[in-house]
Amino acid sequence: MAAGEEEGSAAEPEQDQEQEQEQEPAVEEPRSFKDLGVTDVLCEACDQLGWKVPTKIQIEAIPVALQGRDIIGLAETGSGKTGAFALPILQALLETPQRLFALVLTPTRELAFQISEQFEALGSSIGVQSTVIVGGIDTMSQSLALAKKPHVIIATPGRLVDHLENTKGFNLRALKFLVMDEADRILNMDFETEVDKILKVIPRDRKTFLFSATMTKKVQKLQRAALKNPVKCAVSSKYQTVEKLQQYYIFIPSKFKDSYLVYILNELAGNSFMIFCSTCNNTQRTALLLRNLGFTAIPLHGQMSQNKRLGSLNKFKAKARSILLATDVASRGLDIPHVDVVINFDIPTHSKDYIHRVGRTARAGRSGKSITFVTQYDVELFQRIEHLIGKKLPAFPMQEEEVMMLTERVAEAQRFARMELREQGEKKRSRNDDDDTEEAIGVRNKVAGGKKKKRKAF
Repeated sequence: MAAGEEEGSAAEPEQDQEQEQEQEPAVEEPRSFKDLGVTDVLCEACDQLGWKVPTKIQIEAIPVALQGRDIIGLAETGSGKTGAFALPILQALLETPQRLFALVLTPTRELAFQISEQFEALGSSIGVQSTVIVGGIDTMSQSLALAKKPHVIIATPGRLVDHLENTKGFNLRALKFLVMDEADRILNMDFETEVDKILKVIPRDRKTFLFSATMTKKVQKLQRAALKNPVKCAVSSKYQTVEKLQQYYIFIPSKFKDSYLVYILNELAGNSFMIFCSTCNNTQRTALLLRNLGFTAIPLHGQMSQNKRLGSLNKFKAKARSILLATDVASRGLDIPHVDVVINFDIPTHSKDYIHRVGRTARAGRSGKSITFVTQYDVELFQRIEHLIGKKLPAFPMQEEEVMMLTERVAEAQRFARMELREQGEKKRSRNDDDDTEEAIGVRNKVAGGKKKKRKAF
């Protein structure tokens, strides 16, 4: 008991400190994680990750979560949401260790891997095991990972339902925590039926955290279905973009879009860029175009296999490439530490996606720039974005004559890019070799093995 008594006496002065702070609201001290009630082991883990001071959403959400309440967290991307749900879960896990303890649902595969990294980093000293269950990866190896019963599962809804229905012996009947990160996007991607199925097979007696950058009608409906008298932790009630983000637009004719892109990349050379395109095809085309002009560009889109996507991300994170071209797959939740400039090459059709795209830069207190390309066809969409964020954006200063001098070289690179795209398409059709999941390789080997056997039979 002595140890317990010591703990009790150590906790008391901490409460006194909190009371003192409440008495002096004039000075808003950045509180430490210890002040929020996080245990010493996890405080050390935060320290090693370089999290010195908790962010706004963490200050709001962590104490409430530690009291065992359900939470709706509304916060812009890059505000430290992952820490706000990971720390309370790990602390609860320390108090009552149990397998298959928490489930985190995310809309995209990349975000799932990223959240898993944070859980592993925070929980490395206490031996937390987490498993990522997403599409694009062999189901057999995932079933084996689930059989080991990890503490935390991070999953996309579709593949998780697949395992719940088909993997023998796997269930979530003992689950204690459910987190839905980027809930608005999960529901917008028409995962509603999957989410309903998951809610039916997990215990009603659980803690639920729902995090979203934007509050939509669908999210409110889900909140009514899944949460019990939740506490709302809103850091941004209006749709917000971070204060340290300088936002610009350029108004240009659509046929010179590529030339203007090259001009801006030259003007802001030395920065790292994330360029958002609307389709996988345009992402690939623009990446090839920029490579032909000598830029280190790398694509990231939904038609790439999972291994290639992670490869692209890692090259960009390691600064081996300075330009990442992406579809909206990457606009949500990816924490790429060093994006200096976000370019909306194709304007987002959903204004809310604009907030997520530009949220890739100016993260966690750093500054950043975003430039949106507006052609003659995008004026209405652009006005909607301005209306949503409640700001009139300034034009980015440019020298039009210099842009026009680039058109010839760009036209040549466009021609090469088109040829390369065509070649890639033909290769895919002739060999269908782009699918490098383990499953496909297994099937190819089986087919090859079958052919050999037949020959022997003759």
